[in-house]
Amino acid sequence: MISFPNAKINLGLHITSKRKDGYHEIETCMVPIPLYDALEMIVDKKPSWNSSGLDIPGEAKDNLILKAEKLLKKDFPGLPNLSIHLHKNIPMGAGLGGGSADGAFALKLMNNLFDLHLDDFFLEEYAAQLGSDCPFFIENTPKIARGRGEILEPIDLSLRGSHLVLINPGIHVGTKEAYAGVSPAPPKVKLEEVLADRNRWKAELVNDFEASIFKNHPKIAAIKDRLYSAGAYYAAMSGSGSSVFGLFDQKPENLTWQEDYFVFEGVL
Repeated sequence: MISFPNAKINLGLHITSKRKDGYHEIETCMVPIPLYDALEMIVDKKPSWNSSGLDIPGEAKDNLILKAEKLLKKDFPGLPNLSIHLHKNIPMGAGLGGGSADGAFALKLMNNLFDLHLDDFFLEEYAAQLGSDCPFFIENTPKIARGRGEILEPIDLSLRGSHLVLINPGIHVGTKEAYAGVSPAPPKVKLEEVLADRNRWKAELVNDFEASIFKNHPKIAAIKDRLYSAGAYYAAMSGSGSSVFGLFDQKPENLTWQEDYFVFEGVL
C-alpha cells in the first residue's frame, strides 16, 4: 500500500511565549501544498526499511515513520512486520513539515493496511506523540495551530487557484538559531481577522522568525523580495526557514533561480 505525504506552508507564524518545559507557544495557519514524498508499506515476514531520493540524515531509529510503527505496535502487539520504503522529495529542515508528514501518513497508512478503524481523533493523539506538527497532517486541511502546534482549529480558508512558487536555497537554519532571534510576545492582531482579508496579508501576516533570519541570511530575504517583485500577492518564509514561498493569481513569467536552489511550482 502506498501513500503520498505532502508538505505544508505557514501563513503567519507568531511565537507568543516560552513555556516552562522549554518549548514555545506558537500561533500559525498551516496549509497543505502539493509537494509530495512517496511512502510504501508491504506486509513481510522480515521487517525492512530503506529510502531513496534525498539523503535522510541521522539514524533510522530516529525516523518518524519507524517511530510511528513502534507506537502502534505498542498498543497493537499482534501487528505483522512491514517492509517500508520512503522516496524522499520534500527538502528536510526547510520549514515544510516533510518529516512530520511522513510520520503522520505512516499512522494513516497502517490504520488502513491493518483495518484498525482508528478515527482521526485517535490518530491525532498518536501523531502528537511523534512531533508538534504531526497532528496537522492527519486531516491535512487548513488549520490554525496553537500551543506547540498540536492544538488545531479548522479555518474556512481557500487558496484554490493560486499559483505557488516555493524556493529553498539550501541554507541550514537550525532551531536554536531561529529561536535565538525571537522575543516571544502576544500577537498585535488576531490571526483569523488578518487571514479573512487578503489585502492585509502583505503588511500584517508576519512570520516572527523572518526579522533575525533575514538579517543573518540575506539570500533568504532576497528570495522574498524577488517573489514580490514578480507579482506575488503574498510571500513569506515557511516555518523557521529556509524555504520561502510566493502566492500568485497567475503563473509568473521569466522567473529564474540559481541552479542549486530547490524550486517547486504548482497550482493550489
